[in-house]
Amino acid sequence: MGSGCNDCMSRVPYATLIATLMCCVGVGVFCGTMYRGTMLTMRMLEEVFRLQIQWVEPVQLTFLVVGAGMGGLGLMILFVGCLSTGATRARVYSSWRGRVGGRISCAIFMGLAYVLVVVWLAVFAGLVLVTLLYSIAWMQCSSIPENQCIDYNQLGFLFPWNTPEEDKRVCQGEKKLFCKDFVNNAEVMFILATCSTFVVILSLIHYLMCLAANYAHIKDQEKFMDLQELQYIRESSEMSTLPKDRF
Repeated sequence: MGSGCNDCMSRVPYATLIATLMCCVGVGVFCGTMYRGTMLTMRMLEEVFRLQIQWVEPVQLTFLVVGAGMGGLGLMILFVGCLSTGATRARVYSSWRGRVGGRISCAIFMGLAYVLVVVWLAVFAGLVLVTLLYSIAWMQCSSIPENQCIDYNQLGFLFPWNTPEEDKRVCQGEKKLFCKDFVNNAEVMFILATCSTFVVILSLIHYLMCLAANYAHIKDQEKFMDLQELQYIRESSEMSTLPKDRF
């Protein structure tokens, strides 16, 4: 019972499993917070700045695709890790074709993980910028008196070219709606999304290290099989040269 349990435990790719958990948690938090933050931003633009937004549904669909795609990728890399760990590796990659296929699959996933690291770094940089803008807006809400308007005409490049100047000001009637309901809540959502993006980047880097180690293990398995064959040939030759009267 104990030996069987130890054998099962030796087949678990713990490093890849940790990376998969980090990836799933990070992507889940990212999709949830970005969905909520995008909805708050859309409502703020429509109700405060009177802008009509048409791209909300495609963005929401993108979050669903990202979540499903990253989850599927994590499960596939975990499957590759299981095949490359412990006694399973010796059984699956015992043939030449199996070893070549395993090395090719690890190389493909390493290239894909590298590209995704670059993509998520770009997302992280964009979220840092968005969070900074919301932090500035919250500072303005805290520092500007209630009887004064918050003027965003200096940030006119963020608005469509035909937006009237009065729509770029947030005055008394809309100040509470803008600050309390939208900016405060959306800032928290984008801070959480930024942190979750960092977790996803760490998980992808962890995946790269695990895949590189699995590639090396599969390559070493080929050398191990060659050594086993040489040992078998040597033992066979030694047995054939022994005098028969010894038996």
